[in-house]
Amino acid sequence: MSSTDNDPRAFSAQVVDGMERAPSRAMLHAVGFTDADFKKPQIGIASTWSMVTPCNMHINKLADDAAQGVDGNGGKAVVFNTITISDGISMGTEGMKYSLVSREVIADSIETVVGCQGFDGLVAIGGCDKNMPGCLIGIARLNRPAVFVYGGTILTGCHGDKKLDIVSVFEAVGARANDRIDDAELKAIEAKAIPGPGSCGGMYTANTMASAIEALGMSLPGSSAQAAISADKQRDCERAGAQVLKLLEAGIRPLDIMTKPAFENAITVVIALGGSTNAVLHLLAMADACGVDLSLDDFTRIGKHVPMLADLKPSGRYAMAELVEIGGIQPLMKVLLAQGLLHGDCLTVTGKTLAENLAEAPDYPAGQDMIRPLSNPIKKDSHLVILRGNLAAEGAVAKITGKEGLSFTGKARVFECEELALKAILDGTVQKGDVIVIRYEGPKGGPGMREMLSPTSAVMGKGLAKEVALITDGRFSGGTHGFVVGHITPEAYVGGPLAIVRDGDGITIDAEQAELTLHLSDAEIAERLSRWQRPAPRYTKGVLAKYAKLVSSASEGAVTDKDLGDL
Repeated sequence: MSSTDNDPRAFSAQVVDGMERAPSRAMLHAVGFTDADFKKPQIGIASTWSMVTPCNMHINKLADDAAQGVDGNGGKAVVFNTITISDGISMGTEGMKYSLVSREVIADSIETVVGCQGFDGLVAIGGCDKNMPGCLIGIARLNRPAVFVYGGTILTGCHGDKKLDIVSVFEAVGARANDRIDDAELKAIEAKAIPGPGSCGGMYTANTMASAIEALGMSLPGSSAQAAISADKQRDCERAGAQVLKLLEAGIRPLDIMTKPAFENAITVVIALGGSTNAVLHLLAMADACGVDLSLDDFTRIGKHVPMLADLKPSGRYAMAELVEIGGIQPLMKVLLAQGLLHGDCLTVTGKTLAENLAEAPDYPAGQDMIRPLSNPIKKDSHLVILRGNLAAEGAVAKITGKEGLSFTGKARVFECEELALKAILDGTVQKGDVIVIRYEGPKGGPGMREMLSPTSAVMGKGLAKEVALITDGRFSGGTHGFVVGHITPEAYVGGPLAIVRDGDGITIDAEQAELTLHLSDAEIAERLSRWQRPAPRYTKGVLAKYAKLVSSASEGAVTDKDLGDL
């Protein structure tokens, strides 16, 4: 759909041009439009600002910076808001069920405002992790020139000589339950972990998705690796506002950029960085919005020859703010490109190819040990392992860095929801050798597919990291580490075999063979399934009920507009 002779006011002209549009102009005069502004391309600035969370508390200022970039280069910026929620605050509560739902609400609201108001282009600014795929899904649906801006990473907290982030607090809860620390120590960690604005500081989902989007070509080079409060981030926003107008002039649209090879680049960078399992879910959803055929098998295919190179939290030592100091992800992508692991000919929002963008990228400073060389990887292939087997015929996602081991066999200890599992971990019910099974937490069953950071952090805090495993049809925070498997499909609520697992059943997680196995015969599984009855839905009205009705499987990205034409 790219064209160099596109009318840069193709959409706004329908709203403000001509005698009959005088009422529209009258209302826009009231919000600051001048007569001259009606002849300029209108650029929507989608801000996810909110005081709900430190991830987004500064984005109102970044939206103003992006608007300056538009207004100073011949366009007319219009700032509007969409929602955000906080995973970290709602984690482990019923409220967390709204987290993944918010991705769809964000996409729907951006599409709604831009489509209604006739904006010719878009800058979207996201902080907390659902903001980013939500923005990109909305951008893909609209297919108008657009640039995504990452709100930026938080700085590290500090307690004594220990660097802290939000995961430090979750793990401290488990340590306190095991009497490894006292109340005063827990309080000190709580008070010092979050020093100010920005997204959670490790290679958790927010920083993972920011890096993936930069690799995809939809943000300006460097956008993913900047502190939330910095001159670099201010300039990034201003440049994004200016760049949208250049994309309008050139007729470059998002679907020209977000192609199958571009998504492969994003997957490659996520693997090299040791990124979050949520990237699988979100990239599948973004690709679906773009009409790109991406599947779990693509993660397996790419993962066979892309190594994990970054020693970043949660499994590693360093925070994103420290990666910023040595150059961010551009030097890493330059190395991956030189080894033929990236598609250099992919178009980006700069108007140049990925290879052209990386031509001037610096190398990492000598002596740094944050990003390993290809000759000495942390893991020679992907840490994101797609498992299949009689417990996950449609796939499941494991995060195996190698530090946990490559296989685990144990006895099932089954819980019908996250809260019951967390209580059993903290009170000592869960023992060495257990495979914790948390079910009815999938997209439909939850509904909303909660993240399991509270139980996985409790496991770490209790010192059971290598002694137990956890599997679920829910998902995990990017801050999770340990022997964990999520996104199990089919989920329990639709009659997947996870629904019929009983306490004491044998389960094996085998990362080398990519298998998740329930040690029962096919006949026994079939017999149990024949007697299984679906639980009553937990919600019958409101947004969670609508979500449960529409949402697709996690193996398809958990999207809410799939196959609507068949209804």
